[in-house]
Amino acid sequence: MHIEIPYTPRPLQAKLHNELDKHRFAVLNCHRRFGKTILIILHLLKKALTNDKKNPRYYLIGPTFVAIKRVCWDYLKQYAGCIPGTTFNETELRCDLPNGARITLLSSEDPDKIRGIYADGVCIDECSQMNPVLWNEIIRPALSDRKGFCYFISTPQGMSNIFYDLYQHALQDPKWLAYTAKASETKIIDQEELDAALTQMGEAKYNQEFECDWIANIEGAIYGEIIKVLEDKKQLTKVPYDPSLLVHTVWDLGVDDATAIIFYQILGQQILVIDYYENNREGLPHYVQMIKDKDYVYGSHFAPHDIEVTEFSTGQTRREVAYQLGINFKILPKLPIEDGIHSLKMLLPRCSFDMEHTQPLIDALRHHHRKYNERLKIFHNKPVKDWSSHAADAARYMATSITELPRNKLINQSIAKNDYQIHGET
Repeated sequence: MHIEIPYTPRPLQAKLHNELDKHRFAVLNCHRRFGKTILIILHLLKKALTNDKKNPRYYLIGPTFVAIKRVCWDYLKQYAGCIPGTTFNETELRCDLPNGARITLLSSEDPDKIRGIYADGVCIDECSQMNPVLWNEIIRPALSDRKGFCYFISTPQGMSNIFYDLYQHALQDPKWLAYTAKASETKIIDQEELDAALTQMGEAKYNQEFECDWIANIEGAIYGEIIKVLEDKKQLTKVPYDPSLLVHTVWDLGVDDATAIIFYQILGQQILVIDYYENNREGLPHYVQMIKDKDYVYGSHFAPHDIEVTEFSTGQTRREVAYQLGINFKILPKLPIEDGIHSLKMLLPRCSFDMEHTQPLIDALRHHHRKYNERLKIFHNKPVKDWSSHAADAARYMATSITELPRNKLINQSIAKNDYQIHGET
């Protein structure tokens, strides 16, 4: 049967259709009004109509039932309605094609309701809002039997969501497609309209929605702008370990969660952040051994005041346990969070970060943010507690630790002891 659907893709859309045909998995970071909804619906239709398997099943998944119906259902009826023999179920948002293929619109609000499906193809819209469980536990297994495809579509909403994780994976995996379409590059929207949008929306929101910026869209970002300046000034670069300078460490110690450790050196007024380590649910012996395994000559080791809290299981403070393992911690003064944030903001312009060894720390500082209170129209005082918190807390402690250090002195490496000196200064 010859079927014609009244759809003429733009050149960029046509190119993207071809790329999707070549990749089983694709992560599409496309600006608003790119036409991605129509593109995906037409691509699903093509795949469904040309599938010769028995009872092909395709799914378009959105963040809510209301959103997926509002954005996609009318488009699906418009284009699939041109195909003779097609029927629609308004209650289930389901399109049944004459070859037995079916396209169903679903909500990701309750992933458990989707369990048990099989799929020849899936498209997840507004993926940055998606519960990771949906992909990892439900959709990925559903694709296995039929070797189905999956496309993820969104604009960025920071780096603490699965859309960002999937995009980073796609950049590294040649079998995946990582695609970005910025409004300033596609020219789909004229410049006058873009200028008006920038004025009305503000720079951060505009960069999120139209320039597909992973960083600028983080509302309430505390250090994001400073990190961007450091990047522009080439202070996020290669910062090798200088054996003539002591290495100081500063710790944010977790109990049932992550511990973060920053390694830095001081050269005049410069702070050289050379290394970073973070791990989860490990005891102090693990971190001490990691410290010993690095070929650094250490100065001071800093920790916050809560290291002196006695643990019920041992009857000792973690500071006492650390000393027995070989680390004599200096205790940092307790400061209000806002004071620590201010100190770090003052310190960061003096910092250079080694990109190879401190990238997780840099990412955390970019992302660390305050939540916006829609009712009061203000940002909360305290930062959001999420994956970035431990690294950001360690960085705050680093800013405090600088004031606790004596004037930096060069090490005569020729007379430095060869046996491991971990206790450092007292």
